[in-house]
Amino acid sequence: MASSSPCPPPSPRLAHLLLVLVAAVVLLGRGGEARQPAPLHGVVRSMAFDEGYTQLFGSGNLALRRDGKRVHLALDESTGSGFASQDLFLHGFFSAAVKLPADYAAGVVVAFYLSNADAYEKTHDELDFEFLGNVRGREWRVQTNVYGNGSTGAGREERYDLPFDPTDDFHHYSILWTQHRIIFYVDETPIREVVRTEAMGAAFPSKPMSLYATIWDGSAWATLGGRYRVNYKYAPFVAEFGDLVLQGCPVNPIDHAAAAACGTPWYEPAAASLSAGQQASMSAFRRGHMSYSYCHDRRRYPVALSECDAAALPRLFGPDGMKYGGDRRHRRGGRGHRSDVVM
Repeated sequence: MASSSPCPPPSPRLAHLLLVLVAAVVLLGRGGEARQPAPLHGVVRSMAFDEGYTQLFGSGNLALRRDGKRVHLALDESTGSGFASQDLFLHGFFSAAVKLPADYAAGVVVAFYLSNADAYEKTHDELDFEFLGNVRGREWRVQTNVYGNGSTGAGREERYDLPFDPTDDFHHYSILWTQHRIIFYVDETPIREVVRTEAMGAAFPSKPMSLYATIWDGSAWATLGGRYRVNYKYAPFVAEFGDLVLQGCPVNPIDHAAAAACGTPWYEPAAASLSAGQQASMSAFRRGHMSYSYCHDRRRYPVALSECDAAALPRLFGPDGMKYGGDRRHRRGGRGHRSDVVM
């Protein structure tokens, strides 16, 4: 693992809080209101839109509700919509509760992601949650992507189904990004961990990024490789965002110097490692719900990338990286905005 000077240990009070919270983790699929990941409990608060965000595009297709603490993003025939953080961040915890459009949503893409593509056209970094709509009666798919230093040819995509209907209610989607590791969460469950290694080099995202949320027309690729396109008869398609959290150290957009007052943020020791319980929850989720893994895609990567565990779940996935028994219709290319693998 690449490293710099070690972070000081968390205070006894914070350490105790984190241990208690980890012990209280609830597995996905349980009834009741979806809860934020354990690192957020009692440590940070959500914010109103104008406290940390600005509209990116979409004119009247972005609407604020509940005193600005809930954001509606709409897609219609004229445009999609989106918003972005007012600041750049180098590492942090980024979270939102999202409710996806119901009914027919083929071709619709909702994204919650970090990126610096506006500043680094050919060497950008990116961390994505991408939600891919589907035809009526078929579930939304969720994809995570990791790009570092413009490595879009090795997007490190993983795709999952979900143990709940993401159109019925809000669920939390969170990204924890530190200098040593990246963890993706769905509600309280970590679903993916990327640990920085020397072999990854610049492919591990390491430049300041902004946070974005968007809804847009991905007809060319998002649903079965473009077979099913957005049908605007069902428009507007509305994605709702709430519980907005930006917890990171803002950096100067000119020289990318971090604010001196930031010190060692709370999420650095919290992300030092996943507990045994969290590891077990993540493994169970991945066994049951991961439907595509770049680590098993021998058509794209005849030699697995350095961070891949060649022995992990090999019998569940075919040489195209798709889980046996799932929908295997996919293709490369036609990536629209971000994804190299589309299904």
